[in-house]
Amino acid sequence: MTEVKKDIRRCTKEEICSFFILHNVPSFHGKQVYEWLWQKAAIDFDQMTNISKAHRALLDKHFIINQANIAKVQISNDGTIKNAVLLYDDKVVESVLIPAKNRSTACVSSQVGCSLDCTFCATSQLKRMRNLNPDEIFDQVVMLNKQSIEYFERPLSNIVFMGMGEPMMNYRNVMKAIVKITSPEGLGMSPRRITVSTSGIPKMIKKMADEYPRFKLAVSLHSAIQETRNKIMPFSTSFPLSELQDSIKYWFRKTNAHVTYEYVVWSNINDCEAEIDALVRFCKKTPSKVNLIEYNPMGNDQFIQADKDVIDQYVVALKKSHIPVTVRRSRGKDIDAACGQLANKI
Repeated sequence: MTEVKKDIRRCTKEEICSFFILHNVPSFHGKQVYEWLWQKAAIDFDQMTNISKAHRALLDKHFIINQANIAKVQISNDGTIKNAVLLYDDKVVESVLIPAKNRSTACVSSQVGCSLDCTFCATSQLKRMRNLNPDEIFDQVVMLNKQSIEYFERPLSNIVFMGMGEPMMNYRNVMKAIVKITSPEGLGMSPRRITVSTSGIPKMIKKMADEYPRFKLAVSLHSAIQETRNKIMPFSTSFPLSELQDSIKYWFRKTNAHVTYEYVVWSNINDCEAEIDALVRFCKKTPSKVNLIEYNPMGNDQFIQADKDVIDQYVVALKKSHIPVTVRRSRGKDIDAACGQLANKI
């Protein structure tokens, strides 16, 4: 019977060392292999040049490396790069490289599709097919870093979990990936340059505050009125704003770090004075800042970007209450690479 090869990146360092010991090979080779996998992002055992050919053949006999690959690339007029990333089981996710004057931001996915049902987001229409494994998230960062160096002559400066999927619904794998990205045994990137964005899962925000308090938190809010939020984000009926507020307070107590609220303003949905006042009150509960995001159409006539004067009213009200606010312009709209547009259309 043919042995089914195991993906070696699902193994811990200790398990790889134990494998070598089992085959009468010194265990330090396991540490070398682990370094090749996570520090040097090797995709083939033959790249591991400080491992003998015999030992590489041993690895190849028992293991595989299920590397994610870029299947297609699109480049926006503004320089944004969108990738279709092909996974080992032929499923596809999208990742985006967003260049700015002095930085490059990687926008990575955490699920194939999405567990949630936000009615304004193209990804939610796909539904969740499966969670990404830690190595598949890791691979996106490696690919985008190579692209940043190739196209812009600089490495990644920031990583945002704002691609396809709800990171908190794939919490354990997302956190394992971040460990590999930030660890000295991995890519060694600063956790302060990583932002995890969630649509608001209170229990998991608290868990993250307890376990991984060093990176940044963003919450896709879009309304601080429960009735409005329930209409545009139906899942929120199970996660009321009061519980979300409590989890954010807990986050701040544990981390002393403010939260960023991501907020789109739509005509006839949240473009009234009551919505503005509710957002201001919500933000005052905990140190925070607000990103007012341009809406990126996905073919749903229900959602239309609010007029500029309404955006200005939000800005004035927030600033009056000393709440930092930034109006964000979308990047990569012409290739469906902007927020809410990722739906495997590439």
